[in-house]
Amino acid sequence: MKAVQFARHGDRDVIEYDEFPDPEPGRDEALVDVKAGALNHLDVWTRRGLPGVDLEMPHVPGSDGAGVVREVGAGVTRFEEGDHVAVSAGVSCGVCEFCRDGEESMCVRYSIIGEHQRGVHSELAAVPEDNLVPVPDHVDWETAGSASLVFQTAWRMLLSRGDLSPGEKVLVLGASGGVGHAAVQIADFAGAEVYATASSEEKLRYAEECGADHVVDYEDEDFADEIREHTGRRGVDMVVDHVGAATWHDSLRSLAKGGRVVTCGATTGGTPETDINRIFWNQLSVIGSTMATPGEVDDVLELVWDGTFEPRVRDVLPMSEAARAHEMLENREGFGKVVVRPDSEL
Repeated sequence: MKAVQFARHGDRDVIEYDEFPDPEPGRDEALVDVKAGALNHLDVWTRRGLPGVDLEMPHVPGSDGAGVVREVGAGVTRFEEGDHVAVSAGVSCGVCEFCRDGEESMCVRYSIIGEHQRGVHSELAAVPEDNLVPVPDHVDWETAGSASLVFQTAWRMLLSRGDLSPGEKVLVLGASGGVGHAAVQIADFAGAEVYATASSEEKLRYAEECGADHVVDYEDEDFADEIREHTGRRGVDMVVDHVGAATWHDSLRSLAKGGRVVTCGATTGGTPETDINRIFWNQLSVIGSTMATPGEVDDVLELVWDGTFEPRVRDVLPMSEAARAHEMLENREGFGKVVVRPDSEL
């Protein structure tokens, strides 16, 4: 088979689309004929090299993907040949205290397909049964292959960890990205008043289409000042921040007394200066979140499959152009997800 791969960490020039050994499904795995997969910023970080993560090289990236089951291992009971499936990338141990309590995304040995182990941006992928979700036949491959990671992440951030309630005010930073545009839709679905930031007029209009009630161009305006003005100096109840160092100070400034900031990542750096005085004086909460439990995945993806939520796709490229797909993410080009498909599928 052919696969997107890199044999060393580095810039986009390390990415190749070349021959790779066909995977053999284990007892509890299904062999999936991959039809489409989306990129996430995680793919960029993994390519560059993450501290403490040692990969077997060459490494196949990709945490999002969907396709048709070609073969199943002897222990697989939920799927059979011909089923349409999507990948849910979080891998938990199943035995630690968090897994026993139904909080698999907090597993002490949690890992992610595409980050800590071989990903699915390839013609074929052997995926554990527990990391597959059924996809209705009417769902197109671009949707099936781009929804899982960002919608489950945003769902857990806002509803499970952030406990968002109808009528609350929520600010979503980076609304043009994968997690951002999912968070806008979920916040709107939950009945919140949604504020969103983006970097161009086009992206702001897309954010409004996804459900944002108010938008701010962070390239032209100080978003914290704008939020304070729009809310009568009160601030918002929640900030969804996956940007990190570049926005952290203003995220705290945007919060009302007793507000909370929920974070799942830090694309601009993970060690920002922070205002501890503001945190304790305004009784703010800082909440971390990552991925989701199997039940949460099922809940949010049902709403994707029925059309309630829509992964916006900015472009579909052949896997041989994976370097260009990485470039689009790094340069923040467009709105929504970048999808890659095996060249043989185009």
